[in-house]
Amino acid sequence: MAMPVLATKLFVPPPRINAVSRPRLVRKLDDGVAAGHKLTLVSAPAGFGKSTVLSEWISASRRADPDIGVGWVSLEDSDNDPVRFLSYLSAAFDATNKSLSGPRNLSGSVESTLTSLMNEAAQTASCLLIVLDDFQFIEEASICEAISFLLDHSPPNLHLAIASRSDPLLPVARLRARDQLTELRAADLRFTPDEAAQFLTRATGIALSPDDTAALEERTEGWIAGLQLAALSLRERADPSEFVSAFAGSNRFVIDYLAEEVLERAPAHVRDFLGQTAILERLCAPLCDAVTGNADGVEMLATLERANLFIVPLDDQRQWYRYHHLFADVLMARLRARGIAHVNALHSRASDWFERHGSPEEAVRHALAGSDFPRAARLIESTIPSVRKSRQDATLLGWLALLPRSAIDARPVLRVFSAWASLVAGDLAAVEPQLAAAENQLAVARDGGVHESGPGEELDSLPVTIALYRGALAMAAGDTTAIGAHAQHALDVAASDDYLGRGAAAGMLGLAAWARGELEAGTAAFRQSATSLRHAGNLLDALSTTMVVGDMLLARGRLAEAKSGYELAIGEAEGNPPAADLHAGFSEVLRQCNDLDAAALHLAAADALGAVSFSHEHGYRWAVGMAELARSRGDLDAALDYLAAADTQYRRGFLPDVRPIGGVRARIWITQGRLADARGWIAEQGLSSSDEPVYLSEFGHITLARLLIAEDSDESVDEAVTLLSRLARAADSAGRLGSLIEILILQALALRAEGRTAPALMSLDRALTSAEPDGHIRVFLDEGAPMLRVLREAAGAGIRPDFVRMLSRALRDAGEIAAVTLLATPLSERELSVIRLLGTELTGPQIARELHVSLNTMRTHTKHIFVKLNVNDRGAAVRRAEALGII
Repeated sequence: MAMPVLATKLFVPPPRINAVSRPRLVRKLDDGVAAGHKLTLVSAPAGFGKSTVLSEWISASRRADPDIGVGWVSLEDSDNDPVRFLSYLSAAFDATNKSLSGPRNLSGSVESTLTSLMNEAAQTASCLLIVLDDFQFIEEASICEAISFLLDHSPPNLHLAIASRSDPLLPVARLRARDQLTELRAADLRFTPDEAAQFLTRATGIALSPDDTAALEERTEGWIAGLQLAALSLRERADPSEFVSAFAGSNRFVIDYLAEEVLERAPAHVRDFLGQTAILERLCAPLCDAVTGNADGVEMLATLERANLFIVPLDDQRQWYRYHHLFADVLMARLRARGIAHVNALHSRASDWFERHGSPEEAVRHALAGSDFPRAARLIESTIPSVRKSRQDATLLGWLALLPRSAIDARPVLRVFSAWASLVAGDLAAVEPQLAAAENQLAVARDGGVHESGPGEELDSLPVTIALYRGALAMAAGDTTAIGAHAQHALDVAASDDYLGRGAAAGMLGLAAWARGELEAGTAAFRQSATSLRHAGNLLDALSTTMVVGDMLLARGRLAEAKSGYELAIGEAEGNPPAADLHAGFSEVLRQCNDLDAAALHLAAADALGAVSFSHEHGYRWAVGMAELARSRGDLDAALDYLAAADTQYRRGFLPDVRPIGGVRARIWITQGRLADARGWIAEQGLSSSDEPVYLSEFGHITLARLLIAEDSDESVDEAVTLLSRLARAADSAGRLGSLIEILILQALALRAEGRTAPALMSLDRALTSAEPDGHIRVFLDEGAPMLRVLREAAGAGIRPDFVRMLSRALRDAGEIAAVTLLATPLSERELSVIRLLGTELTGPQIARELHVSLNTMRTHTKHIFVKLNVNDRGAAVRRAEALGII
């Protein structure tokens, strides 16, 4: 009997037996929807009837409006995998309305999938309600971000309801402030005395005295689970008042006491059944029979439901159930008291049943819970292809973390993926020993030995995978020779029709060329890699090569080609997982073109796709992009904050570290005048001006040149000039035009600082000539006022007049923006026009006519300018504006 996961997770619980109608709560929920609230949050500890009140509300809503669409998802701990969660949410949307599209491709980004769901929902005429029950299990930040995105962009006919034991990691305060939130808390959910009396009478069949009812209500504080447990014990009490008088204590003790009462009074065969099936998150009769070893599952489940023994149906056919969470906790506590061996045996039976019935993930969970690690290892290995294909990396990493070392070591496939997990975690020292051990196991097997990995595609391609991970280690160590050797070995051992393996190997060869500074060869290798990956049907990985090719094109000075590549890839990705990385990478190309607004839009697009959309190797790009954007806008403190975030996301071993985060930070320190801090980073890297120029340290050496210029001594500037000359020759000979432009700019600034204007202008002329065709702008603007001064000299010499004029104007505009932001209240655009004219010989009436405004309006603007500049007359205003660089 295959487990209908979606059916059990999407089933709306029916009203419970003996449930007390709670119209006051239903009205409050109805009022929230009528007021246009986006979210209903029912948040209270266990046993307060959160799911029950939502079920009653849905039933009442359906009676009032039969067309209302409802999708209900019952969550659990294993739903923290973003891809799995998204599949359930998509199915819940489908459940709300038959006109929605049904099965979807969920390999795209979170934002694109949610946007598609919301667009479909907006096309329906009826009100749609999505309920996420037991949301306290969701701790994955990217899932919470997805729900926040849904709340921010939901159409008016869509309402979200969340039931949780704790407040979710959502913008609850913001929604509350905007009057977009309906809340039910424990204080709302507690039974009133009248509700408690009604419930106890229905549940026990006993007419308790008002005093007894009030005592139980007071001592449980209206806590519904406590009242339910009390009702079960009261059924068989000859003297209810005596029981009520003895009933006291905190909730936890009440649970333990009443559970003992309920369970001890149940027949022995019921207690045995409850104890054995307590390990199950969901129950059906065949599964229960497999776990208990009996054949009475159908009868027992029906008995438990009739007795209202904390069992909840999960489908209309009454095939699948679950225990009330509180009751399950008590059952598990009692079960553990029987010994771990007994518990493990039950889990093993459950795992076997799930495996035989096509639910490998549940089978893995029970195998791990039951410490049956050989079984768990075998199951995990068998699911790797499907789990990786569905991009459930978080699930695989979680499983591997729970396996003991001995279970992993027995299987070369798991050893290699354990090495991958270490690589992802940044634990590089742990990678090679695992790869070597797996390789040895394969060699022993070829000589007739055995290992426990089963046959399959992962085992067949393991030599290629091992070589690629070794190449990643060499990348982390900066060993360009070893990178190429491992890449070539991967290519040699990959089968001719192994397009995935050959594509990955070609990519590694491209990385080796990139690390050596051979960017043309690296670009060609990655384009070959993309072609192989497309042959393998792996479009998403093929698109991911765009970031690497883009980085190399930037270093080669080919902005237009990089821009075109990103635009094509983003269009082809259509919001799929590489899209976040692509948007973040594209932002740097746009920043270099000085299109800061477009760069910001692409960074925002990347952020909106959510953290889950970023890859392990490129996830840091967004934070670095935000830092570079903040730096270009003059917010250096924010830039440093973003770089600190990038540090936590960067993983060595995936890409050559040609633009280290620490180097970007050191350049900001130089701009801030924190030269000692920058010098400290240079020392940590072991850089000196006498080093032989190599590409992997080029960024660091250029940073050293910047520091030497900033230190502003005759010796340091002369040292910078010498270093820059050697760097220029290396970049020029290797065709790295992008690097060369920056080096020539610094060379011009250093030479001018030495008073050598003619050679300075020669270097600048060469930089301008190289930069103008592809529109390199930001590399000039980021140098600030010193660049403006040398550009003025270039203008006087007639060098590249149009380009120099445009750059000079952009630098002046940037200076005006920076100056205006120094004011407590910035000048408006009109006030900027007025202050510029105040600096001329024009009279007040002439200025008014020039601006096409009345004289009174001009005088009003002038008064505002005086206030903002803290001056009292025209002359002082002009002098203050000049000091700020406004005019």
